[in-house]
Amino acid sequence: MIVDTLAVVGVGLIGGSFALALKQAGAVREVLGVGRNAARLTVARERGLIDRVAGWAEAGQADCILLAMPVGETGAVLKNLAPHLKPGAIVTDAGSTKSDVIEAARAALGARFGDFVPGHPIAGSEQSGPAAARADLYQGKRVVLTPQAGTRVGAVATVRALWEAAGAQVETLDAAQHDRIFAAVSHLPHLAAFALVDELAQRADGDTCFRFAAGGFRDFTRIAGSSPEMWRDIALANREALLTELDAYLAALQTLRQTVASEDAEALLTIFSRARAARELWMKQQDS
Repeated sequence: MIVDTLAVVGVGLIGGSFALALKQAGAVREVLGVGRNAARLTVARERGLIDRVAGWAEAGQADCILLAMPVGETGAVLKNLAPHLKPGAIVTDAGSTKSDVIEAARAALGARFGDFVPGHPIAGSEQSGPAAARADLYQGKRVVLTPQAGTRVGAVATVRALWEAAGAQVETLDAAQHDRIFAAVSHLPHLAAFALVDELAQRADGDTCFRFAAGGFRDFTRIAGSSPEMWRDIALANREALLTELDAYLAALQTLRQTVASEDAEALLTIFSRARAARELWMKQQDS
């Protein structure tokens, strides 16, 4: 057993899967669920993701508290939690952005900021809620931790051990580097998928377009089924890095447009071949 009691704020796909994996691994004795949606907490309890529902005071007495709600709520949640934290309690998060979360934690936790371990599991799906949680979600997946200069070494070690017990491979990154990387490989693709689906939906013949859409469209737009609230918060939280990536992507699309307009078959073949080769290399690296 790594910790006796774990509290999860936001018992959905991410938090619920973390709790379930740790319970099955015997890494935690009791899991407390905290959230604003009573119906979801009931589902989480019925599915065995949590043992019981708790308020802020009780959650603050847990050995470790995972924040697994939209990143925009981080500051408010930590302000509610901070007065109740017992000595030595560890707080960590699963947010897709880190610089903003770290600043929110620094402001809310004050002298207890050293007990906060920023984290980001690189796993998930377009599904959400406790009904989507599963114990194997993190098996073989990466989790990034972005500890700060003042982060307590023991807290980092405990959070690392918990993620490893859930089946994950843990790495560390600088917070700003994390945000730049994930603006490119996660946040931008989600915005692109949302934009394409929304653009087609606004057309007068949108229904006809969707009627003939098939596998390629489904694969490209799968992530547009993700939580709008969560992705709104991510887009705003990582605004600067995401704007840089949007500009780069728009420039690439403009290059493609000019190439198609000029009927430059050789240039199109070069771009497509280069992209396919890069993706194939990435896929091989994923399998190794």
